[in-house]
Amino acid sequence: MANDTKERILEAALEMFSQNGYAGTNIRELSASLGLVKSGVYKHYESKEAIWNALLDEMIAYYGEHFGSSEHLPPVPDSQEGLVTMTMQMVNFTVHDERIIMTRKVLTLEQFRDGRARELATKHFLTGLTEIFTHIFAGMMDKGSLRRDDPAMLAFAYTTPISALIHLCDREPDKKEEAMAQVEAFSRHFIRVYGQED
Repeated sequence: MANDTKERILEAALEMFSQNGYAGTNIRELSASLGLVKSGVYKHYESKEAIWNALLDEMIAYYGEHFGSSEHLPPVPDSQEGLVTMTMQMVNFTVHDERIIMTRKVLTLEQFRDGRARELATKHFLTGLTEIFTHIFAGMMDKGSLRRDDPAMLAFAYTTPISALIHLCDREPDKKEEAMAQVEAFSRHFIRVYGQED
């Protein structure tokens, strides 16, 4: 039961932080949204900062498990079409999963206030994606699906416009379908430019 309450607190905190930011969220409102008093929250977390850090830990674990990370690298696709499929699955997940959307919003809001949020924003919006796709592209080169080139530079070139389109979906949710189509078109263009005969 205690773990359920701790999880409920983190879920409510994620929602409130993503809407109001860290400074705009207070424990009294967080407690009330859960039907608790402040002491009921403090029984599980000693401070708002403790909730914040537990939430960041959970975000890291959730993202790594469901999307991938340098510690949880996805398998290398067996074909060029496999790259398109994998890319679309990853993007579909990241623009439709509510926890990931709220996580991006929190990191975007808090990256200028909190050093840990800044590090995570850089990792999730740039360096982590580059690491994942460096691994993927190096593997595809080894399999003969992509022509030999610098896999890190290709990963940077591949992930940067896709990341920009994901952020567009956050700002303008009504453009999700259009953005998804652009991601697929870009992925296929990338293969036409860098692909080798499978």
